[in-house]
Amino acid sequence: MKLAADLAAFAARIGHDFRRPELLLRAVTHSSLSSATRPSNERFEFLGDRVLGLSISTALFHADGTAAEGQLAPRFNALVRQETCAEVAREIGLGDVLKLGRSEMMSGGRRKEALLGDAMEALIAAVYLDAGFETARDLVLRLWGSRIAEAEVNARDPKSALQEWAQARGLPPPAYVETGRDGPDHQPVFTVEARLTTGDSAAGRANGKRAAEQAAAKALLARVEAAGD
Repeated sequence: MKLAADLAAFAARIGHDFRRPELLLRAVTHSSLSSATRPSNERFEFLGDRVLGLSISTALFHADGTAAEGQLAPRFNALVRQETCAEVAREIGLGDVLKLGRSEMMSGGRRKEALLGDAMEALIAAVYLDAGFETARDLVLRLWGSRIAEAEVNARDPKSALQEWAQARGLPPPAYVETGRDGPDHQPVFTVEARLTTGDSAAGRANGKRAAEQAAAKALLARVEAAGD
């Protein structure tokens, strides 16, 4: 009963009344708790990724009628990448309703970026299967919100941008060194330092190592660009 109530409250929070609640249940069921009679959300991830891609690409196409393919592609990538999906998942509290096996739950699965990103795609698929593409698209546009309008500004991946900056100046790619790890095992916080052979460096902290690298790259890129090098 509590599970059904939690899922109903979650559905109300995202603004979709499921005609087939079992689709939402499958979307939040991780493979660590799946069985022959209780399928996981992995197939939904595959479908949701495609629905998300079409929703975002259509929105970008109509939002800027003058943008070339080379301009639209990085905006698209920034909006559909795992980090963005996980960010949206956190905003709607998707992690709180995930059904996880004990080991995955004890290791902090509700906060893992990869798991949240995959579950977000599975949720989109569940809405698509329940009510069709237009409803799923509207959900994506609502949840992604201002990110779509801001995509032109945020399209650059910090690590890629920093590497391009270094290559343009004949420098080797930046190095990323893990300098710290704090917190409990199920919820670690990583500190990573991005370093250039010029001696410039900057640190970033995040719940995931990849996210910490991105934060470090962003900080270092801002520093070297501000210096005008």
